[in-house]
Amino acid sequence: MKNNIHGDIVVIGAGPGGYAAAFRAADLGKNVILIDRDSELGGVCLNRGCIPSKALLHITKVMDDAASLSRMGVTYDKPKIDINAIRAHKDSIVKQLNTGIAQMAKARKVKTINGLARFISNDQLSVKTNKEDIVVTFDKCIIASGSSSTMIPGVDPDHPSILTSRTALDLVDIPKDLLVIGGGVIGLELGQVYATLGSNVSVVEFLPNLIPGADKDILRPLLRKLKKQFKSIMTSSKVTKVEPHKNGKLDISIESNGKTETKTFDKALVAVGRKPNTDLLNIESTDIKTNNGFLDVDVYQKTNVENIFAIGDICGNPMLAHRATHQGKVAAEVACGHSAAFDVCAIPSVVYTDPEVAWAGLTELEAKEKEISFEKAEFPWAASGRAIAIGANQGKTKLLIDPETKQILGVGIVGPGAGDIISEGMLAMEMGSDAEDVSLTVHPHPTLGETFGMAAEVFEGTITDLYVPKK
Repeated sequence: MKNNIHGDIVVIGAGPGGYAAAFRAADLGKNVILIDRDSELGGVCLNRGCIPSKALLHITKVMDDAASLSRMGVTYDKPKIDINAIRAHKDSIVKQLNTGIAQMAKARKVKTINGLARFISNDQLSVKTNKEDIVVTFDKCIIASGSSSTMIPGVDPDHPSILTSRTALDLVDIPKDLLVIGGGVIGLELGQVYATLGSNVSVVEFLPNLIPGADKDILRPLLRKLKKQFKSIMTSSKVTKVEPHKNGKLDISIESNGKTETKTFDKALVAVGRKPNTDLLNIESTDIKTNNGFLDVDVYQKTNVENIFAIGDICGNPMLAHRATHQGKVAAEVACGHSAAFDVCAIPSVVYTDPEVAWAGLTELEAKEKEISFEKAEFPWAASGRAIAIGANQGKTKLLIDPETKQILGVGIVGPGAGDIISEGMLAMEMGSDAEDVSLTVHPHPTLGETFGMAAEVFEGTITDLYVPKK
């Protein structure tokens, strides 16, 4: 017999967006039920994405930094890698954060259910747990069920030599030869981890450029680094066949410039994108309209069904945790009868490689495609004392500025800490700051963050750390 429970607000998915929505609704006095098919809260981001990958990226960056000190007169022995200890360290960080989220749910009296939620109607869910089936009724529902890795056709995702972003983070071993299929953010971040730990990494990308969407100039320092770290980078190329050996190796056929070549790899990491988890929801039992698997929402995060909201990856790109978190709070507040809307001028993107790459707002690529007028100001980190001191003189901070209002339209940064510095760009854009506002803001010296102010000074013509001839 099925148990029946009711929640004022039910949230499907306990990732960054889902638990933010649940906690905000609870703080606003609602009876909240949070459902997730994983045994631990935190979703993909915490359990098998953002957090564990950054733990590994930190380790490999320190290794690389230590090696680079030889140019400054300090030499270390070759690092000794204990893969089991590294995995345990990564897992301990995830566990600590899992515990923290669970404690916050308990403190807020949010009821959590570990099970697969599927819609029965516009106000009912069936939740299948390990022990029982539960019918959950609700006044309002927030869908935050996220996304999953996409697999290329003809590849067995369960083969032990085929890695996804999830299984790559399990760090079972360090393959001698690793092919990364997909030159996006996930592929390059994990590729750099494995390369630093000892793999010969090759990358194949279908499009002409790595990390499509980012301006080429801010990617350039990263590409220089990757060309040294990776065995090969193949763009405008595609995998046409993957044939496993009995010994576990893979024969992989790669087509490039009309020619196909077959190479042998120990493992392949498939990082060709993500798909929304709509298929898990039995969405057909509701009146919700879908759009190629995604759920369309308005600025209040409402679907076309009045009492059902959707947030995060299932609403489309960009599939980023910080976007989901903000959408989750908006959905919770609207569902609780408060005035709120997801009305942002930009969403920042960060590639946590070494060097980091970050951008937000208008890019030169987008400006040219949409014929948007802009003026550009750049400050090269080769003129930054702090950047030179830490060997980051290939970095750059770039501002795109409205020719009439002088307001900042877009920011691009490459170099250590780019993902932190971009926050200043986000604040400037959200506050409607113009270049003069930024140039007159006192930045601490010597820092990498001051390059943001100096880029604005370049635009204003007040820069003294560079000589810019008068126009």
